[in-house]
Amino acid sequence: MVGLAAARPRVTRLIAAVVAGLLLYASFPPRTLWFLAPVGIALLTLAVRGTCRARGGFGFGFVAGLAFFLPLLPWTGIYVGPVPWIALSTVCAVYVGLFGVLTRWVATLPGWPLWVACVWSLTEWARSSFPFGGFPWGRLAFGQADGWYLPFAMLGGAPLVSFAVALTGTGLAALALGLLRRLRGEKGDSSEVAAVTVNSPRWGAVRLTSWNRIVAAAMLVAIVPLTGVILRTALPGPEDGNRPITVAAIQGSVPQLGLDFNAQRRAVLDNHVRRTEQLAADIAAGRAPQPDVVIWPENSSDIDPLRNADAAQEISQASKDVKAPILVGAVLVNDDRTTTNSVIVWNGDAGPGERHDKKIIQPFGEYLPYRNFFRHFSEYADRAGYFVPGTGDGVVHVQPAGGGAPVAIGVATCYEVVFDRAFEQAVTAGAQILTVPSNNATFGRSEMTYQQLAMSRVRAVEHGRAVVVSVTTGVSAMITADGTIQQRTVQFEPAALVARLPLRNNTTPATRLGPAPEAFLCILAAAATAAALIRRRARDQRER
Repeated sequence: MVGLAAARPRVTRLIAAVVAGLLLYASFPPRTLWFLAPVGIALLTLAVRGTCRARGGFGFGFVAGLAFFLPLLPWTGIYVGPVPWIALSTVCAVYVGLFGVLTRWVATLPGWPLWVACVWSLTEWARSSFPFGGFPWGRLAFGQADGWYLPFAMLGGAPLVSFAVALTGTGLAALALGLLRRLRGEKGDSSEVAAVTVNSPRWGAVRLTSWNRIVAAAMLVAIVPLTGVILRTALPGPEDGNRPITVAAIQGSVPQLGLDFNAQRRAVLDNHVRRTEQLAADIAAGRAPQPDVVIWPENSSDIDPLRNADAAQEISQASKDVKAPILVGAVLVNDDRTTTNSVIVWNGDAGPGERHDKKIIQPFGEYLPYRNFFRHFSEYADRAGYFVPGTGDGVVHVQPAGGGAPVAIGVATCYEVVFDRAFEQAVTAGAQILTVPSNNATFGRSEMTYQQLAMSRVRAVEHGRAVVVSVTTGVSAMITADGTIQQRTVQFEPAALVARLPLRNNTTPATRLGPAPEAFLCILAAAATAAALIRRRARDQRER
């Protein structure tokens, strides 16, 4: 292998980039190989660090991005063909290419593992923000729900988790370089070993041969994940809170998968009513506890119950039968014929109350930007919806069936859970418990469901709140504030989960700080990049 590195350094970097991307992909659910993510970042750093030209850094980073996102995102094209999947993966890979360019520059600075990790945070932020509101899917944090790094979410949210993973990876890269250069110094400048670090900054080759640098890198690799393990002891227990309520989540399933899952809209609604009535029968027979609130998934009523009296009557009857208010995921038709993806509090004969209108809607799915342009690329383009975003803070208030003060429930509907601001705004506005109503019927049996479930676990730790995940086709789950899945369903089977979950009013540092940790990391990355460019210009002037 070392011989190959000496003879074909570009091939070696290319192979390293591909393997790095595949390792990042393998670290994501449904697998629990979270520990592969730092290794992937280490290999990616080694692949792009010290490249001769900026385009080399971009190219190797871009290849790693394709190897990461192409296997991660096939669910985006499962029913619409490969064009959207490949296009989205390519756009996401561009940001990994940008990471390669910036890494090539900041890796010339002292303490470069820190600056490279900050650069990863910067590029994750950029991908999560641009274009069309960004696409945060695939952030390193969302592969860490089962890992040692998860507790970092309590301090700085998903951005800090990603940074901790990246910092471990860059530390691994520094450790590998240090050991190789030490070996190179002890055994002479053999071509085989030298090729592994070809084109690396010359000043760094001297400094990193010191055992002190090697020990420092090793300590970094050990301390960061161990800090996460220690932080786990500070997470709230499953029953810690102000007072408990009993929550039910209904998974009614759908008559068919795919884009036409709601072709039989009445059947989808009937499925959720039927499963709720089964729960009511179990309650009456003493087989299930009485819930204070019942949560249905997104799109559980694609018939607008505010306009359709039959749908309204059916939901009201289900609420009366279960003797609890229901949070109903409904598609509402506006006067201008646009639609709103809403979660409505529905309480028996009293009918609809407060509602959350989905604020972060999915481009190319719920709406199509530049419709006249993009319709030329896919026959499915015009099947994108005409949804419009809502407003509000993401909180609905529910009067528990068992009495007591109203409960503030934070709602992030499906796609919203991937964005930091959704639950951050809800918890800041007083949400005591969180829910993620979702509809995954349009993504079939893909890994998307498990990736999204992991996001809910990260959000639970981030905000110190129990999270109720209610999905039409599964996986539905009850998640405690430490990120543990207390109950879960299997996919494509009607089911009802009932759990007693604590309400919490305390806020975590991550909630109080909001976007500040990510902004700080991005500022550090920008400052490091500027310093590296100034340093490079000064060096070039000296050499002239």
